[in-house]
Amino acid sequence: MLTSTPKDLLTNKLRAIIEVAEVLTAHLELSQLLQSVIEKITDLLEPAELGIILLWDAQTGLFQPQAAYGPALQNKEIAFAIRLEPGESITGKVFAENKACLLSTLTAVSAEKATLRPSNLAALYKIYGTEKLPNSLLAVPIASGGQKYGVLVLETIHGDEAFSQDDIPFVQALADLIALEIDRVHLDAEAAFAREVHEANRLRTEILATISHELRTPLAAIKGYATALLLDEVTWPVAKQREFLQLIEAECDNLEGMVAQILDSSLIDVGQLAVEPQPVRLPMMAQEVVEEMRRQTEKHRFVVDFAADFPIVDVDPRRIKQVIRNILDNSIKYSPNGGLVVIVGKVRVEDVVVSISDQGVGISPEDLIPLFDKYFRVKAPTGYHVPGTGLGLPVSRAIVETHGGRIWADSTVNEGTTLHFSIPLQGISASI
Repeated sequence: MLTSTPKDLLTNKLRAIIEVAEVLTAHLELSQLLQSVIEKITDLLEPAELGIILLWDAQTGLFQPQAAYGPALQNKEIAFAIRLEPGESITGKVFAENKACLLSTLTAVSAEKATLRPSNLAALYKIYGTEKLPNSLLAVPIASGGQKYGVLVLETIHGDEAFSQDDIPFVQALADLIALEIDRVHLDAEAAFAREVHEANRLRTEILATISHELRTPLAAIKGYATALLLDEVTWPVAKQREFLQLIEAECDNLEGMVAQILDSSLIDVGQLAVEPQPVRLPMMAQEVVEEMRRQTEKHRFVVDFAADFPIVDVDPRRIKQVIRNILDNSIKYSPNGGLVVIVGKVRVEDVVVSISDQGVGISPEDLIPLFDKYFRVKAPTGYHVPGTGLGLPVSRAIVETHGGRIWADSTVNEGTTLHFSIPLQGISASI
């Protein structure tokens, strides 16, 4: 505590400024920082029995306590809940005039407290634990560079010693340090926001470029084959015409799939992805999707392995088929040399798990973390282009989670990847 000896008083004030500065450089959360500072100030300035830092909230038009401390603080919860209007007590006056104010007598304090709303005055008595008003009060503005943030208030309630004019420069210096730190916090927040906006714009541009490219590829193929068929100077054999039409149909399906993924992603963003569960046999569904995929590749071999007594589950057949199709599509894309793709179904106590494994290029550990993020694309180690929008797995995750399950991946680079998803055993089919 500060002593009454002038030399000791000066020494302790310098020590207080140093200790407060050390707290302010600790880079704590603002609420923690302000609480630590008010504790230091109240402990080191002997007349102070209660210290409160109130910051101005422009949105609500009220002063809100952000930190409170002291032996006279009997109800901290109420202290933090109180809200002061600009015309209440000394706080609004000091904030408006941006000038410190000292009330060194009970009469002066009583006059200022009389401007409080009755509810706030009653709350103040509960904070003090008595209806006795402070003997003295010192309030200083917290401001920096023309920017006003709030007010630091110190009060003496039970003690005989009062604040003096000599205390104002010291407390104001501490308030200025607080203001500088609030300035820094705000600048850091603004800089972080600017970085986020810049990154969001960069990602948006990159995403639009990727989607534009991926949509343009099937459109170019469709136009190319259609133009070839329309050439007057060429008479195509019937077999070749049929081949071109089949390729056009395949590219239309590819285009439709990409547009569907984009639309599904938009539904997920607004929380409108709906599922309509019904009893489904997953082994049959998996086999159906595999037959679709066989037409897309000649390099891959497919194995579907489900137990004969695999249970019926309640799922949305269109959506779960979409999940299996998305995963198989990735398995094919990321195993350009072909190989085996295995779909295995396992039954657990409370759910079933479908696992789809390939012998592809694999995924690095750092890429497994954002694997299910929107628009994330695993970089192919061989450098070849892998077509797609980066929405297949994020949409699959949303579908699985909407069913109450989860999706995850295991992978080893150059050996392959296994994607698993679970479906709860619940609903009507759980008893079948």
